[in-house]
Amino acid sequence: MRAQARAERIRLLVQPVLAASLACGVLGWAFSRDLTATQRSSINARAIAAASWQHVLITAAVVAIVVAIAVPLGTLLTRPGFRRVAPIILGAANIGASAPAIGLIVLCYLVTRATGFWVGVAPIVALALLPVLHNTMLGYRQVPAALVDAGRGQGMSRPMVLWRIEFPLAVPYILAGLRTSLVLAVGSATLSFLVSAGGLGVLIDTGYKLRDNVTLWVGALLTVALALLIDWFGALAERFLGPKGLR
Repeated sequence: MRAQARAERIRLLVQPVLAASLACGVLGWAFSRDLTATQRSSINARAIAAASWQHVLITAAVVAIVVAIAVPLGTLLTRPGFRRVAPIILGAANIGASAPAIGLIVLCYLVTRATGFWVGVAPIVALALLPVLHNTMLGYRQVPAALVDAGRGQGMSRPMVLWRIEFPLAVPYILAGLRTSLVLAVGSATLSFLVSAGGLGVLIDTGYKLRDNVTLWVGALLTVALALLIDWFGALAERFLGPKGLR
């Protein structure tokens, strides 16, 4: 356990440094080159900042919607009156998680006949929902029945037991699922350019279409750096936002 905790601390220190090194390294390399006029239209501070911000916004919107849906739904499905429908809901979430991101995005476009931010967000929500939903249910199931009985024996109502005992003990599991969803969201958001939602995938697509390796390197490495950074934030949340007694 000590070795695992030490390795996690080292990772928390190294990962943001690696992300910053990748981003700064590829940008320094790109801006130091003699870029063509076409390359400068994509590789400039304003365009890169806009694409990065769009990518972050898509990821944040996906995660916010996933948490708003999956945590209450997972809580509800662990209550006695709703457990029978849990396999159906989990099956539907599994279908969304199994489908390829590009297929979901294209299907969303074909169904809505629209493009833009929310058309890029909605399919990724379907993809990223399962980890949080599954872990929320798993977290509640791991709560010892004796603790629930003890709370009830002290005069707590069911909502009080849920809020003061069950939910805090389930939080570490929920955060672990959220971290997985973050990684899925930031990776899948690279494909949002297909429906004009923006993101760093625009740079990758531009570089591929123009056979421009410089733009491809910038788009690819910035995407990797952003994924590392967002995963790092998820690791921080997993480490520090759980109940103090369980850290």
